[in-house]
Amino acid sequence: MSDKVPDGWKKYKLGDIVRLNPYSIDSNFKYSQIVYLDTGSIKEGKITELKEYKLTDAPSSAKRLVKNNNIIYSTVRPIQRHYGIIKNPPDNMVVSNGFVVLEAIEEIIDPYFLYYFLTLDKIIDTLEAIAEASSSVYPTFRIPVLENLTIFLPSLPEQRAIASVLSSLDDKIDLLHRENKTLEAMAETLFRQWFIEEAEDDWEEVSLKDIYTFEKGFEPGSDSYLKEKSEDAIRFIRVKDLPEDTASIYIRKNIAEKICTADDLLMSFDGTPGKLNFGLESAYSSGIRKIYSTNPLYNNLGLKYLIFKSKSIQDTIKAYSVGTVIIHAGSSIDNLVFSFPDENKIAEFNNLIDPIFTKIQLNKVQIRTLTQLRDTLLPKLMSGKIRVV
Repeated sequence: MSDKVPDGWKKYKLGDIVRLNPYSIDSNFKYSQIVYLDTGSIKEGKITELKEYKLTDAPSSAKRLVKNNNIIYSTVRPIQRHYGIIKNPPDNMVVSNGFVVLEAIEEIIDPYFLYYFLTLDKIIDTLEAIAEASSSVYPTFRIPVLENLTIFLPSLPEQRAIASVLSSLDDKIDLLHRENKTLEAMAETLFRQWFIEEAEDDWEEVSLKDIYTFEKGFEPGSDSYLKEKSEDAIRFIRVKDLPEDTASIYIRKNIAEKICTADDLLMSFDGTPGKLNFGLESAYSSGIRKIYSTNPLYNNLGLKYLIFKSKSIQDTIKAYSVGTVIIHAGSSIDNLVFSFPDENKIAEFNNLIDPIFTKIQLNKVQIRTLTQLRDTLLPKLMSGKIRVV
């Protein structure tokens, strides 16, 4: 990292402007229950699960209290990006000691400016390199590493202006994600009504492999992975990237054997079987299948997605999943069946849900555009190359 200080900015050591792990459960803790967040339940600021425990039954790792605008940052494998800024938590919220908790000294640094500093790729790469050199089973960095990080700060008003630009983009991205969840829930309700609740005895049960092709992806090898996007590179989706479209790995286009477009449905059959997504434009791994039909009626994106997300299909995939270290469910494809009404009713349903999935797709495009803009602006704003006053 460069030590050149932008005009009007001041240089600090992070340890001089934050409090690290400032709060913990002690003998004065007055709550009999806690709200608990572990490292696996937050990624890039998005919390997926909070658990409640009686204090006497809480995990041994539940040690660190958090307060409003505290930043939590996993010390294990920083590249996995298990971090976030906590907004308006309950008084009894506790996080795993796998996090370091940072509290900004707000007379010097804005909490959101601090948060965005810690999400910079150059910071994550630095911490990851130190963690990898730790010779630990789980690559981990220690708290003094954070204390010694160099940070450049503009005036507090400029810090707040920078943080406002970035958080506005994040808020819009989050709003679009939430709108898509609402739209998807609407579509699932319609699907249950049409195909489950109102199913009739004379509907034909069909083996899905007779309708759909399950095109398996490929493995280029980790030596082919690229961290930077370029004109001759394409994103590479692995099973772990699939549900939230979080892929940050690229490969050369000339070795990309299997490619999907935004209208294709992808589903995992290895690793974590049953995960699915659409709206992706990428190459994809061998643990994933691209599902499509030559019949336009059955190839409708919304219909495909809702069929393969349905409980009966997901249950069948789980029932035929085998393995210990790595789970495989490829054999489930021979056992996937679904009951269909006549084609006129299917066409009517497709027409009903098409506007929903069209809107979801448009939102996904906007999410990608805003995310790219945010990722472009972040290092420039945080380094003073673009000024906001």
